[in-house]
Amino acid sequence: MDRTDSYLSFLDATAKIQQNVALILEAKAVHAEKSRNWICHHLSTAAYESNAEHVKQAVDIHEQLIEVIAGITKMEVAFAKNLGILIAEEESSGFGGSGSGGGGGGLSDLFGGSGLDFSK
Repeated sequence: MDRTDSYLSFLDATAKIQQNVALILEAKAVHAEKSRNWICHHLSTAAYESNAEHVKQAVDIHEQLIEVIAGITKMEVAFAKNLGILIAEEESSGFGGSGSGGGGGGLSDLFGGSGLDFSK
């Protein structure tokens, strides 16, 4: 397998992972909607002895949602970092760049030479 095929394989795997992440997020959104409906109809102020208990329960629910969002954000940052490393290796080796005669078929060629900057 040459280097271009390796890049394509890596990008294909990354795209499949992103598709699975999208499915997970979609399922989480459905679950969050169901939870919201249950919370709005069942966790009224009358269900608690004091307002402090009611607020504590709401804070606990929000903290769980923040943990999910933080975990997904960390995963996406790791994906971006890996892609950035791959692109940096491609550019530093001169593979597919102007230094190799232009016929190398590197990542910039895979993206159609669109000038996209993945380093950010």
